[in-house]
Amino acid sequence: MSKKDTFFDYINKGYKTKGDFITLGAAMLGEETIKEAYVKIPLKTINRHGLIAGATGTGKTKTLQVFAENLSDKGIPVLLMDVKGDLSGLAQPSPGHAKIDERHAKIGFPFEAKKFPVEILTISEQDGTRMRATVSEFGPTLLSRILDLSETQSGIVAVLFKYCDDKKLPLLDLKDFKKVLQYATGKGKKELEAEYGRISIASTGSILRKVVEIEQQGGDLFFGERSFEIDDLIRIDEDGRGVISILRLTDIQDKPKLFSTFMLQLLAEIYSTLPEQGDSGQPELVLFIDEAHLVFKEASKALLSQIESIVKLIRSKGVGVYFVTQNPKDIPSAVLSQLGLKIQHALRAFTANDRKAIKLTAENYPDSEYYDTADVLTKLGIGEALVSSLSEKGIPTPLARTMLRAPMSRMDVLTPKELKTQIAISDIAEKYNEDIDRKSAYEILNGKIEKAHVQEKKEAVAKEKAKAKKTTSRRSTRMNPVLKVVTSATFIRGVLGILKRVMR
Repeated sequence: MSKKDTFFDYINKGYKTKGDFITLGAAMLGEETIKEAYVKIPLKTINRHGLIAGATGTGKTKTLQVFAENLSDKGIPVLLMDVKGDLSGLAQPSPGHAKIDERHAKIGFPFEAKKFPVEILTISEQDGTRMRATVSEFGPTLLSRILDLSETQSGIVAVLFKYCDDKKLPLLDLKDFKKVLQYATGKGKKELEAEYGRISIASTGSILRKVVEIEQQGGDLFFGERSFEIDDLIRIDEDGRGVISILRLTDIQDKPKLFSTFMLQLLAEIYSTLPEQGDSGQPELVLFIDEAHLVFKEASKALLSQIESIVKLIRSKGVGVYFVTQNPKDIPSAVLSQLGLKIQHALRAFTANDRKAIKLTAENYPDSEYYDTADVLTKLGIGEALVSSLSEKGIPTPLARTMLRAPMSRMDVLTPKELKTQIAISDIAEKYNEDIDRKSAYEILNGKIEKAHVQEKKEAVAKEKAKAKKTTSRRSTRMNPVLKVVTSATFIRGVLGILKRVMR
């Protein structure tokens, strides 16, 4: 039996699956693609999370696109974090190309061009269906972790949330929360101290500055109503395909705190909303986070801990989370250890540090008699990757250098006109793009402060009147100065008249 035949058996046994699966491509031995030696990922294991890594220009985004297309075809909804703006082309079919035909001939897999059901989402000023969440939905613990507050400051946030709950003050957006902070150490200081204890002005000032930081990164657009419902992320179209929701984040790269805030809230909301799925045949939802280092950049230890916990727990809800980044070391080790599927594109060895990173990356993959992993990592072509996933029994599959299939949809972005049309045909845009600013803590507390001002003015006027009346009353018991002069003169004249008579 030749090495090629042995390798064919090695791949087909390692990637054999009884249940449903998606096909990423065909395995390669050296530079040769072994036709029909398919690398298949069981749907049952996709909620075990994954990583797509590799240097710039090696094909990570196209791999993500292929993965999303195949999930959609299997009736699995997908959410894509589109940081570079590369993914809107999923809404249009591929125009085809001779190189695509050549690639698929090597793989032994037919190519089909098609478009997919796409929903364009936004959390910033970009066009699309708006995703929002209220401050109340975050809760005091999550909000404190996002703001990176101290224990004392977190306690104050918890007290303010309790006060708002007790007084029926809705905390919807950041101006609501800022108003409560100001009220707690201003007009409402006595009221809050009487019920909840003393609140430090220095602490509320520090919290306020951190809220302003989030606000300046665009948080004022994200916090508010109407809150996005998780059910609208897990929709199936009339043809039974999962809807691919593309969240446009091209203007968010310089706002890592807002991105982390959004991601953590979304994962927490998905976890709290979806029921336990158990051992099902396929996931309910798959999230792909492109430029994943932005989630962890500038994140506090508390925030990282929260993300790690959610990633560990959320798979029980039938949700898979896939991180797309240049280097696996961008992902914290506690998160990296939870990732069942790894798709590693080429890495570049330009420096000594690069070579060390390649060596460390190679150690994350199973040993193989067919590959020198560290060497292969520097020789992978565009659209090629080392793949290791989990079998249906949860066992890591053999390492496979893989020629990845081409996307069925357009590899380029939508034109501005096409994008506008895509947004216009949305089934949910009207629901979420309506501006809502109902009466909440900001308006209620402003009304309370205004009433207090009016009352203070009334009390001041009444005080002035009482003071004036008291003064008038005191003066009425004394002799008028003019009358006093006249009376004194009359008295003197009278006395002088008597003296004159006596002397006579």
